Amino acid sequence: MNTALSPQPSAPPSVNGHAGLANGPYHDSNGDSAGSTSFDTQPMNGYSQQNPFQAHNDEIIRHLYHSGFQSGNYADTFLHVGGHVYRLHAIILSRSPYLAHLMSTSPQTTPHAIYVNLEHEPEVTQEGFAIALGYLYSSVSLDLIRPENARGVLAAGCLLGGMDDLCSYAYEVCRQSITVDTINDWVSFVDTMPSPSVSGVSTPVDIPPPASIFGLYAQRLREDVFNFLVVTLPNTLGISATSSPTQADQSKTGRDTLLHIFSRVPFDLFKAAVEAPQFQIGSDQARFKFAKEAIDLRKRGVARGSGAEETVVLAFGASPAGGSTVHVTRKMRKRPLWKVNSPS
Repeated sequence: MNTALSPQPSAPPSVNGHAGLANGPYHDSNGDSAGSTSFDTQPMNGYSQQNPFQAHNDEIIRHLYHSGFQSGNYADTFLHVGGHVYRLHAIILSRSPYLAHLMSTSPQTTPHAIYVNLEHEPEVTQEGFAIALGYLYSSVSLDLIRPENARGVLAAGCLLGGMDDLCSYAYEVCRQSITVDTINDWVSFVDTMPSPSVSGVSTPVDIPPPASIFGLYAQRLREDVFNFLVVTLPNTLGISATSSPTQADQSKTGRDTLLHIFSRVPFDLFKAAVEAPQFQIGSDQARFKFAKEAIDLRKRGVARGSGAEETVVLAFGASPAGGSTVHVTRKMRKRPLWKVNSPS
């Protein structure tokens, strides 16, 4: 018997690539179990209404998911990935362009064996890959997506292809999971994604980054993290340009939190955020003071030993349209020159 994706109190042996997961009652999107149907409606004129054709289709999907995916019955394709083996079905796997290509280009054996190498795709987790595989059989896999695994599911969905709804759902879970508690992790994530250097007042969301496994979602996630840093985070922490002196005193703790977070972000993101017009934390002088304090913290942290010196300047006069009078720069420190005297 293969592993089901629905968690159970007891942990059965590992099957179909999962340990500690067992077969459980199927719940459709309306919360109905396998023994009931979600197509009954309120009685009308004394008769309950049911769509027998839709109910029949749902029964087929339930059977494919439980008997086909979770149990691996009548499998004709063995999928090997990360030390796990999934007993699956070629006709279902062909819904994924990626897997269809693997099946058509790998040696034809009985049963057919295909291999997926995730060594160079660290964002595709085993859990995320399993949920994406299950989605090829049934949308019940959507119920298994949580903030902790959503990024892995999104990466797997983008890799396998042919599952736009799954990717959209996983992306939305990712977006909503960006909070004060998780922002450092998300900043680290976007820092690992290929990105062009920024200069002037450009932001890391002005230029699409090179292609990554996340496709178009890579750019969306970068924008989400950036917008959280410059708009949502200051508002959440009670820091804004319209704060009264009393509110400003009350938001000191929030300002310290904001400083701590900005002291740890990569330079390009730090520069773009501080210079962004949306970063409203008070007057230009207040923004300048904030940037200066953040740079002092950065010298003891992320910028320490980098061989570069970060500085912030406040330009005089009116700021250009849509621009900022606060500018953050970075330059490499000059190496000391040693004078060598020739022996006399």
